[in-house]
Amino acid sequence: MSPASCLLGVLLLWDLIPRPDALSYFGLTGREPLMVLPLGVDDINALPPVKICESFKLKRKQRRMCKRDAGVAETLVEAMHMSARECQHQFHNERWNCTLGKTRLNMLKRGFKETAFLYAISSSGLTHALGRACSSGKLERCTCDESFNDIDNRETWLWGGCGDNLKYSRKFARQFLSMNKAEEQDLRAAVDRHNTNLGIRVVRSRVKTTCKCHGVSGSCSVQTCWRQLAPFHEIGDVLKNKYEKAMKVVSMTNGAGERAQLMNEPVGNEAPKGPKNNDMVFVDDSPSYCKKGKYSYGTRGRICDKEKNCDSICCGRGHNTQSLIIKRPCQCQVKWCCYVECKECNTREEIYMCK
Repeated sequence: MSPASCLLGVLLLWDLIPRPDALSYFGLTGREPLMVLPLGVDDINALPPVKICESFKLKRKQRRMCKRDAGVAETLVEAMHMSARECQHQFHNERWNCTLGKTRLNMLKRGFKETAFLYAISSSGLTHALGRACSSGKLERCTCDESFNDIDNRETWLWGGCGDNLKYSRKFARQFLSMNKAEEQDLRAAVDRHNTNLGIRVVRSRVKTTCKCHGVSGSCSVQTCWRQLAPFHEIGDVLKNKYEKAMKVVSMTNGAGERAQLMNEPVGNEAPKGPKNNDMVFVDDSPSYCKKGKYSYGTRGRICDKEKNCDSICCGRGHNTQSLIIKRPCQCQVKWCCYVECKECNTREEIYMCK
């Protein structure tokens, strides 16, 4: 059986998973287990786009948007993979290392700081993937970003190249992840919406103008310029920094039917204040993630860095040391013509694992 056939069989199991509520989830906040779409699967796009859309746990509107245009389904898969890879990269040295199994599904039911990060990295991944898909010609409904409203000295600028279409990707992401009015009255829904919008804003804030010079003898009398999204690792770095400074909030809404208003928990006689649009917010204090439980697989057996984080990751339990012989290519030389010849060298390395 081909890998694509095996994957299709697993995808069909998604519909058996109950969905607890009706919010517009997607990506790392989706209610389907992400291990059914393992990172690095190259043949996922060989599946029919309609089948991909039906396999996600989407609301009716989201499913319609997924099926509407060619290339959207594949872009959604890329967004999910990109968000997952970046989340694991940002937390690989911490107790919670962005585990994508059953514990993630349990975590999504609580408003931890880590949950806030999942919402922000998911919306930013969707926005980023859509913008890049537009400029690479993968989507029918959008093309390059050709706007140049903020460029001065237009006589010396030639707006060209193919910019990433942030305008379209932001609009699509906001519609795709929008909530209905009834959901907006809930504190948790307000927090999720805030962090979702934060992810989109961070992508927008890191857009760069890339230029190429033209002119006689490199005079750069004319520049061809285009807008380009920052590398997604940079987006992840910004969101991780906001995670470290995240604000705990409560709801100050009094009247029935009012939209939930987020306020920080006041300390002493300090007056409560609302978070800024660029703040990451959360509701519940996070568990320690040290022991295996509902929200974590624990840190026993985790590899750590003795000089940097073993004390923290191992939660004071100490670590074991294991010595390994690693074979690596060495003393490589380029031979005529045209290959590289290397010897094999053995090196001894020590790894450290939490008790």
